[in-house]
Amino acid sequence: MKGFFLTTLAAGALFAGTLSAQSDSKAQQILDLTNKDREAHSLPPLKWDDALAAAAQKHAERMIQEKTLSHQYDGEPDPGARAAQAGAHFQAVAENIAMGYSPEAIEKEWMNSVPHRTNILDPQMNAIGIGVAQKGGYYYAVEDFSNATQQMGANDATKQVADLVKQLGVDPSGPANEAQQACESDGGVPNGVAAKAVIRFQTPDISKLPDQVADKIHTSNLRKAAVATCKPTQNGSFTMYRVAILLY
Repeated sequence: MKGFFLTTLAAGALFAGTLSAQSDSKAQQILDLTNKDREAHSLPPLKWDDALAAAAQKHAERMIQEKTLSHQYDGEPDPGARAAQAGAHFQAVAENIAMGYSPEAIEKEWMNSVPHRTNILDPQMNAIGIGVAQKGGYYYAVEDFSNATQQMGANDATKQVADLVKQLGVDPSGPANEAQQACESDGGVPNGVAAKAVIRFQTPDISKLPDQVADKIHTSNLRKAAVATCKPTQNGSFTMYRVAILLY
């Protein structure tokens, strides 16, 4: 998954204090500063995404509980998984985190750091969610960026994957009911299905096939396929497509 998962500390050190509620005004200030920096580089503004903001806020509050800043703590999903679990739809995701005296100090620190500046000025990113929590007079901020997409229905998603399979020189017109059966089951080719092989995978991005999937199809030397998409089996992965490709 695309994205820099790097951290920066704005000026200051960690201090003990009481967890405060989210400051919507501070998140708005960071959003305005971020979009101002993008405008200065002739880039369109990032649109606010409530799901990304929910994921960012949860992580900002987690940062306060820890003694170090991190994109992922023990028992916590990575940034992409957190965004997916919150309901975001995306092809790519990136994250900036920091602690500082003010939104201005945090934004300045990000813009002075190459990886964080790259996230802010990434032309592929079009959505953002920001979480801010306060402790001991310091703000803990999380910016979650994404290349947001609209979630496709099962029929459109299946057609998209079938077109990708066809581009590999494989006919995807095999029996859809068999592919659907394979998609909804785990392990091997379902009983009664004549396919030679089955490939199952989950992805938030069906604009392309994962490299390993394309390689498996290519090296199989099988030129007929059936394709299906269905709901993912992992709880909370609301934006993930579960895909099954049968090869004949």
